[in-house]
Amino acid sequence: MAAEKILIVGAGLGGLAAAGCLLRAGYEVEVYEQAPALGEIGAGIQVSANAMHVLDHLGIGSEVSVRSVRPAAYVFRLHDTGEVIDRFALAAEHERMHKAPYNQIHRADLHQLLAGAVMKAGPDTIRLNRRVVGFDEDGAGVTLHFEGHPSVRGDLLVGADGVKSVIRDSISGHVAAEYTGDSAWRLTIPREKLPSDFMPEVMSVWMGPGKHAVSYWIRNGDLLNFVGAVETPVATEESWTLKFPWEELRADFEGWHRDIATVIDLADREECYRWALYRRPTIDNWSTARATILGDAAHATLPYLAQGAAMAIEDGAVLARALKQCAEPGEAFRLYERNRADRTARVVSASDANRRLFHLESVEEIRRIFAERDEGDDRNSWLYSYNPLTVELS
Repeated sequence: MAAEKILIVGAGLGGLAAAGCLLRAGYEVEVYEQAPALGEIGAGIQVSANAMHVLDHLGIGSEVSVRSVRPAAYVFRLHDTGEVIDRFALAAEHERMHKAPYNQIHRADLHQLLAGAVMKAGPDTIRLNRRVVGFDEDGAGVTLHFEGHPSVRGDLLVGADGVKSVIRDSISGHVAAEYTGDSAWRLTIPREKLPSDFMPEVMSVWMGPGKHAVSYWIRNGDLLNFVGAVETPVATEESWTLKFPWEELRADFEGWHRDIATVIDLADREECYRWALYRRPTIDNWSTARATILGDAAHATLPYLAQGAAMAIEDGAVLARALKQCAEPGEAFRLYERNRADRTARVVSASDANRRLFHLESVEEIRRIFAERDEGDDRNSWLYSYNPLTVELS
């Protein structure tokens, strides 16, 4: 396709990655974000080789690595005794196999680096305080409508506006959210508050009946990231910013290993966040003739495979390649969707499966399942080995 003006809704990780890839491919890009200022909430995020290829392409791979921790291994433990049920290598082995590192980074740091890359490539690309309410399209382009601001015109539209996507709802109809039964605590602990030999630089999953916890280091090992997923019968608002009493957090993990108790005891009791996790069914159609979606708008996933952000980053790279490869936007969007739908659906399914595995009541059942599969080999064979910059698009 000849150079086009592409409008992107959403300046999260997926929207910024797409903007960076499209700018590098020679397109004019405008990103519209409803927030009044650029920023990102949340805490730790994991960026495996499949996403790092794209960040390298955008010129920020080395900076991401500087701000990250490279975990030596992925370790699965029992919640109370700490017994290691399974372990597979990361860090050096991951980079050797996939030609890019496995990094654990603060979400806000990654967002800042992506935003910087976009603004360097196109200083006027990002427009803030623009709440999108819908769009229209015709044979020549799209018109994007805002609350309280004039509409804008572009050739193509990309919805990177998350799980509550306005663009997706306009393309495929409203997708109702269903509470999964899980809510996730999130908190961070400065290293100086923890015992000096508290935990090695590994990715730890602690599995227990009806809940599990994940812990790993970020910011060069200066900060410990903790996420605790618990089955809760009452759903709350789908929000990252809701605070809950520390006493509820402590009660949820009563009887767990002393390392988990240490993290919770040292947590800032005024900064305990818990968000309800919702599921949305996979949709059959991501695109119109002039508009498409990516990331959580297209394939929201539970955070139990550490691949939600990676899939959004991959989407942006594949979309840019599809647009360059095809003469017409509709053809490009179909190519993009064909090459993303099955992979992202598999990630959603694998994340759901991990939720069931991590919450099993029976230790014997956990041991049996891990004995029957090689988790590391499985992920290396299909998940981490994917390079969105070189994979054949057909």
